[in-house]
Amino acid sequence: MRGENAGGGESRPAGAGREGAQDGIARETRDRVGAICRSLRRAIVEQAIRPGDRLPEDALGERFGVSRTIARQALGQLAGEGLVELRRNRIAVVATPSWDEARDTFDVRISLERLVVARLAGRLTQAQQAELAAHIAREEAARGGSEAASIRLATEFHLLLAQMTGSPVLERYVAELGYRCALVLSLYSRPHSAECGVSEHRALVAALVAGDAERAVALMDHHLDAVAERARIVAAPPRERDLGRLLAPYVEAAEG
Repeated sequence: MRGENAGGGESRPAGAGREGAQDGIARETRDRVGAICRSLRRAIVEQAIRPGDRLPEDALGERFGVSRTIARQALGQLAGEGLVELRRNRIAVVATPSWDEARDTFDVRISLERLVVARLAGRLTQAQQAELAAHIAREEAARGGSEAASIRLATEFHLLLAQMTGSPVLERYVAELGYRCALVLSLYSRPHSAECGVSEHRALVAALVAGDAERAVALMDHHLDAVAERARIVAAPPRERDLGRLLAPYVEAAEG
């Protein structure tokens, strides 16, 4: 039986307060880990940090204002997504996929995104169509800027399509493969015109709105194949090496 407090009301079960506090701590930890992961994913997509770059727990903890334990959890989550490699002596680096791994990643992604467009063909709401149009407008506005920004926006376009299916499974795996492909592009991609991707996205949305699933699937196949074919090994230009300065904009975004 539950006891009563002095005011006549029911008292809380023994340990309930302690369990509530523990739940709050766990929730806060998850939130912090999630914020770090989102920031590092974006830093990887935008090529602020590149394959092979070291990600020391102490430096990340200091930069994001968290303990090394939380930083370690975030690195573990990103390792599970294929974006980080965990080496001996707790050394973590941005993953460096081989060319064969890169090709396999694109092949799996193509198969998965066929399902996405097949589900969306003829089913986009007016609000979803407007959201896609607004995103493509942002892609067009980014033309002539950094290729990193174009890659990020292109990745986000595909994530947006997956979200619109309403399937948590598709959303999760399209996101993971999308970020892995962005990592591949940061390593192997050769320069290209952003206009190609924007035009392909526009044509794909038109097919979805028209309800032409066959054309939408064909366009997605062609689009992702073209992206994959742009990959080749090129020498990266010299750049900033201090991890703290590289991640500063992403920490500010996480806190905002």
